[in-house]
Order: sequence, then C-alpha cells, then structure tokens
Amino acid sequence: MEKTDCCALNVVLAEEKKGQLIPNGNHQGVNGTLVAPVRALPERETWTRQMDFIMSCVGFAVGLGNVWRFPYLCYKNGGGVFLIPYVLFIFLGGIPIFFLEIALGQFMKAGSINVWNIAPLFKGLGYASMVIVFFCNTYYIMVLAWGFYYLIKSFNGTLPWSSCDNEWNTDTCIEIFRHEDCQNGTIANGRSPIIEFWENKVLNISDGLDQPGALNWELMLCLLAVWVMVYFCVWKGVKSTGKIVYFTATFPYVVLIILLVRGVTLPGAYDGIMYYLKPNWSKLGEPQVWIDAGTQIFFSYAIGLGALTALGSYNRFNNDCYKDAFMLAMINSGTSFFAGFVVFSILGFMASEQGVDISKVAESGPGLAFIAYPKAVSLMPVAPVWAALFFFMLLLLGLDSQFVGVEGFVTGILDLFPGKYYMRYRREIAVAICCLLCFIIDLSMVTQGGMYVFQLFDYYSASGMTLLWQAFWECVVVAWVYGADKFMDDIARMIGYRPFPWMKWCWSFITPCVCMGIFLFHLLNYKPLTYNNVYVYPWWGEVIGWCLALSSMLCIPVSLVYKLSGAKGTFREVRHTIKDYIFSETDRTNHGAGSGIKSRLSVETANQLAGFEARGGEI
Repeated sequence: MEKTDCCALNVVLAEEKKGQLIPNGNHQGVNGTLVAPVRALPERETWTRQMDFIMSCVGFAVGLGNVWRFPYLCYKNGGGVFLIPYVLFIFLGGIPIFFLEIALGQFMKAGSINVWNIAPLFKGLGYASMVIVFFCNTYYIMVLAWGFYYLIKSFNGTLPWSSCDNEWNTDTCIEIFRHEDCQNGTIANGRSPIIEFWENKVLNISDGLDQPGALNWELMLCLLAVWVMVYFCVWKGVKSTGKIVYFTATFPYVVLIILLVRGVTLPGAYDGIMYYLKPNWSKLGEPQVWIDAGTQIFFSYAIGLGALTALGSYNRFNNDCYKDAFMLAMINSGTSFFAGFVVFSILGFMASEQGVDISKVAESGPGLAFIAYPKAVSLMPVAPVWAALFFFMLLLLGLDSQFVGVEGFVTGILDLFPGKYYMRYRREIAVAICCLLCFIIDLSMVTQGGMYVFQLFDYYSASGMTLLWQAFWECVVVAWVYGADKFMDDIARMIGYRPFPWMKWCWSFITPCVCMGIFLFHLLNYKPLTYNNVYVYPWWGEVIGWCLALSSMLCIPVSLVYKLSGAKGTFREVRHTIKDYIFSETDRTNHGAGSGIKSRLSVETANQLAGFEARGGEI
C-alpha cells in the first residue's frame, strides 16, 4: 500500500469558536496568504493500483438490482423503448452525481462526513448519507444470507424445492409444470413447491409484523457466516478490499456468460428475449415509465450513500476521475442490459415448459431470485449445478456491494476522529463494532416475522425518496453554496483539464430539477406498504417506516438549524457572518483554492494546491 509523500501544510481561513463563526478578516496574513498553525491531518493510504479503485466501484455499484430489477422494469415499461428514458437519465442525473461524489472524495481526501467541510453549514449531508448506508448495510445482507442458504441447499442430490414430499410442504403442494395438465379447480389453486420452500422453510413466515415468532437458527448461522466474510474483507481497509474485488467483481460476469450460453440453447429462450426487447412505443407517454427509469438510475448507481465518496478519497490526487466516472457508468448500465438477456432467456424457457405466457412468470426483486429462477433451474438437466452457479453469482454480486458499503460507513466514522488515527487496531475495532451492531439488528429479520421487518427497511430507509432527497441537496450545496465554477476549477487542478460544461449545468439546474421532480412524484403517489399485495402493514408499522426514512432526511435541515442557532449576534449580524463565511471573495486567492478550504483538506491535497499556486495557477 502506497502512502502520500508530502509534508504538512497548515492553512486556515475561518474557524468555529464558541458557537460563533469568525470570518477570514480576523486572521493575520503571511506572504499574502491567510495562515494559522493547525495540526496536519494524517496521511491517507491510497490504492496500490488504480485498477483496485475501478474494481471496487464496479463491485459496489453493480449489484443485485442490475440482475433482478432492471430486466423486469425494461419488460414492464415497453421493452427496448425503456432504454430511451433510461439513457437520458444516465446523462442528466446518473453520471453527474456519480462523478460529483467521487470527485469530492478525491479532492477532499475524506469520507462521507468530512467531505462536506467545503460547506460546513450543510455537514448534515454527510450524516444523512451515513444513516442511509448504515440501514442499507443492515438489511441488504439478508439477501446474501438467503442466497447463501440456497447455495448450501443446491449441493443436495435433489433440489429441495423441486418436490412436495418434504416436511414443510402442505396438502395443497402440487408438482405440476404444464398448464394443460390443470384439469380442475383444485389443481389450479395448488401451491408450487418452490413457493412453499421459500415461505414455509426459508422464511417460516408468520401472519404479520406483530407476530415475530421464533428465530430461524439455520438462517441465523448463514447470516453470521456472511457477516464474518464481510468483516475479513473490510478489516484491513483498501489493502484487503482492493484485492478481493478482483474476484468478487469479475467472476459474476463469468457466471452470467455461462448462464446466457445455457439459456439461449433452451426451448422458448428466443420468445423470452423478444418479450424483453420488443418495443411498445405507447409506453413513452406514461409518466410511470420515466419515473421508473430515473429511480432505477439512482438505485443502480449507488448514489447518495457516501460510499463512492469514501472510495474516491483513496485515489491519488491527480487521478482522472472524470474518465473513470464515464467508464464505470457504462459498465454499470451495460451489465444491467446484458443481465436482461440472461434472465429472460431462462424465463422464456420456464414459460414454454409450463405452457403459459411469459408475463405469468416474470418477477423482480426477491421473487425473481428465490422463486422464479430456482423454479426455472429445477426444470433443467443437472439442476443442482445450475442452481449452485446462480446462487454463487448472487452471493458475489451482493458481497462486494456489502463490504464496500461497510467500508464507506467505517471510513466516515474514522475520519471524525483523526487524533486517534494511529491507535493500534483502530480500524479493526471499528469494523467489528459496525458488523456486530448490524448483526444484532438483523436478528429481527431471521425470525418468523423477519420478512415484514426486511420490507420495512427496504421500502422506507433506503427508498427512492431518501436517495433523491440526498442527491438533490448534494447538487444544490456543491453548485450554489460552494460554487459550481469553483468546483470545476478544483477538478481541473486534479485532472489537468476542465470537464465539459454540461456537467456544471447539470449540477446547477438539470439534475436538481430531475431529483425533485421524481421525489415529488413518489411523494404524491405514495402507497401504504403491503406484503404480496395481501397483507397490509398496521399503522404503527408505517410510523416505524417513516421514522426510518425521516431519520436520514431530517439530518440536513436539523444540522443546519443547529449550527445557525449556535451563532451569536442579531439575525442581521448572523446573516452577514454566514455570507462572509461561505461567499467571501478572499475564499480564492488569484487562481488558487481558498485557504479556508485548505484548512479542511488532507496534507496531500493541500500540498498539491500549494504547488499549483506556486506555478501561477498553470494546469
């Protein structure tokens, strides 16, 4: 692992003292630059190779949603026509914020909280992203626990979900695969063995949220095993994650290719692929299609979680993050599109075998991963092999997303306490506490009522509304508080050239409007949470859900009000002090970065900017 080779440069423009904001005019100038002695921030480790960063971003952003959500949305929203709004939102929302988060981390050399030292009044953005990613880390790993459970069961000689002669099966379980075999109402109302395996064996689901029931010990051991994997992937920082992602981020592509080759050779595969791609141009006139496209971008690009900022903070200062952002965006979206061929070739085969329309078997989310796909592979020759391959791929897709999410959370926490940076085993202890705390919360999700708890977290804590709210404020703060032109200058100092102006226009106008528009649509079209469209959550369950959502969304205004309430003086004095604090003309010296910003930078970034100024601002 390489370290940044630099000396301490300590510069300060403004400070917070006893609740009062002191503008730059109260400091002494030295050689034309406002300086004051402060303790240098510790050296920050960097990626051994830049490819470590690329692989980590691929592993984090390319996850389960690319395989189980995008293909279904594409089929549901007009097939190939869905790509029009999807690609449009990539360039209007996805890439601009994806690039913004990576560039912020690289420039400030800080995690999701300290990176907002560029606008301290809005540091609540950092706390909000920490809350969101903590909730994601808590519930997302349950999918990995289920996948690990299915993977273990796939090594049986006969897949346990392919027959009705198991202890968890009911009298209504029917091993029937062809539609024309249904001759009476009793058979038509029967239950598939895969559904009974999922609900009666894996989940052992109760009747509602108010009936948590007993722990599922098998599932709890799977959960523990996955958390142990995550811990040992993250405990040594980017030194360990940078190596592991070479396997976890690339091997799923090998499995996808193998599954595609197998899928296209099955009967009915062509019909499935055509169902996936066949354009329905009338869908473009439906608002829901555009909303689904925009929401999917924010989900699949992992925006608003702070993890991309943490990954970017380990880059070298002069890394071309602009080029990286475009490349990673194309890999992410390309994977989503490619996965659709894999999924619908298999679904086409399953529909053909059952003699039903593909719309009857198309699923998204856990329904695809743990019901539709296992049912499809059970129809294939050598079914356990294909089942094991699929669930191994599912486990890897989720694992790297999970441990990068944990890395982002831990990085933010450790950056808050730089004074104890050299404490022995500091990182290992922080990662252990994070994993243990999440595991304890997860125990509520391995009970008989655990699925209801899981859905609460999934529907509210990291929903489209929370991510869109976060992305909106990120753009507003960077473009209008810190300054879009200033940030473009900072990027130019890092990568050697200014990004195309449309990036600035997106941050300032287009992307915030897109985020707020989709946010309001979600808010106005809010529907109470249900399970399987049958069970309706009680009112207190919805209250818990909204508390999860608001716990991150309120971080931004609450933090802002708290900082303002601590400022002394009349309202007019406070207003002018804030104005000086944020928008002071001396925040920039000629072409150099403002010394107030420098006081909050790492040693490496501060020295890079000092060298830039010494050259007269030449890139």
